[in-house]
Amino acid sequence: MTQRVLADLVASLGFTPSCEAEIAGSDPILKTRFRAGDAAAAALAATGLAAAELWLARCGRSQRVRVESVGAAASLLGFAFQHVEDGPGLPAFEPGRQLTDFYPTRDGRWFLLHQSFPDTTAKALALLGASHDKESVATKIAGWDAQALEDAIAERGLCGARVRTAAEWGSHEQGKALADRPVVEVIRVSDSPPEPPPPADRPLSRVRVLDLTRVLAGPTCGRTLAAHGADVLRIGSPKLPFVAPFVVDTSHGKRSAYVDLDERTGVETLRGLVRDADVFAQGYRSGALARRGFGPDELFRLRPGLIYTSINCYGHAGPWVERPGWEQLAQTVTGIAAEHGGDSPQLLPAAATDYNTGYLAALGTMIALLRRARDGGSYLVRASLCQTGMWLGRLSRSESLGEGLSPQLVSRYFTRSETPFGRLAHLGPIVELSETRARWALPTVPLGTHAAEWA
Repeated sequence: MTQRVLADLVASLGFTPSCEAEIAGSDPILKTRFRAGDAAAAALAATGLAAAELWLARCGRSQRVRVESVGAAASLLGFAFQHVEDGPGLPAFEPGRQLTDFYPTRDGRWFLLHQSFPDTTAKALALLGASHDKESVATKIAGWDAQALEDAIAERGLCGARVRTAAEWGSHEQGKALADRPVVEVIRVSDSPPEPPPPADRPLSRVRVLDLTRVLAGPTCGRTLAAHGADVLRIGSPKLPFVAPFVVDTSHGKRSAYVDLDERTGVETLRGLVRDADVFAQGYRSGALARRGFGPDELFRLRPGLIYTSINCYGHAGPWVERPGWEQLAQTVTGIAAEHGGDSPQLLPAAATDYNTGYLAALGTMIALLRRARDGGSYLVRASLCQTGMWLGRLSRSESLGEGLSPQLVSRYFTRSETPFGRLAHLGPIVELSETRARWALPTVPLGTHAAEWA
């Protein structure tokens, strides 16, 4: 089954790898009938094949790719398995997340209210007229119809959605807008000379990646590219909140700098970095960076041959294109939560759309680099949590539930890093390449540790 998922995935992207990938094991692994582990194994194997193809283009040598499905499934919970063995310890989750849950509404539906950051939490509580506790929130949401609340939440730029079945999503205008799109889009936008990669010791050596992403999916893309040798510089704003354990988990292999785009010097700094970049990966809501002069059209003019990788929740076309969203919302609207929960909606026991979207975005980025090396051109790569959720929904279901992942089962995939947080035990790269071992050359660091400049 997993090999078929892999074959269908690479075929959908017009990617014909020169070697094959071995995938050991298959679902059921997690406690769900959705094939989240198989999807992760296929996506990771595809990234390994793309890295092997880039290595072949550099050095003329082929190599073997292998992925274990148990490790792939574990990677969908990477933030939960990491722990400090000796040192100061990891930052805790921020307050406010306990309000994120499914709540019944007046019309007999369910609604997911998602809150993680203090500013959006305050606005949502003000809209509901609720205090900062789940009982108060539940009481207030019970007085709303689900669609009316979804509309009010969206109007204020907040995060929440009514629970839909897959059929309801398929008939919704946003679902229709994504229905015929591949799970990740690789689009040639303009012409530029070919940029064949010079000989080097790793598949993505000398590939410079600007990582302007947050939370899980986008940072996972950059982390995946770093595992194959890319020089990844994570750019964040000192004014934006963050979820600390997610940052720790997705910052392996990267340097991290702050740039304030509210300041003219920050804008000029970022433009200077773009001129020498190969990849610009961004995970903000559609249009947010374009309004600051960092949309794809502007950057393709600034740096012909750039790969512009864009990741969001609801997709890059349709009426919801500018709505903010998270993993939980993608599962909620695409029908995953309704099917997995049965009588009442439940989330999958893994961040299956977040991490998988990161892997898929990295896959699309590497395919674009391969095409640029051969044919030249600037490329737009687009992935979204909902496209990934729909892909997951199209796969067949396991006949039974898996037993889940115990720490003992997962421990074989651990590596150790000396970090500012202490000696960190964490999942290493799951994909195995026979000649260029996937690894992170740099340890994870707090945001803003480095200067905003290329190494």
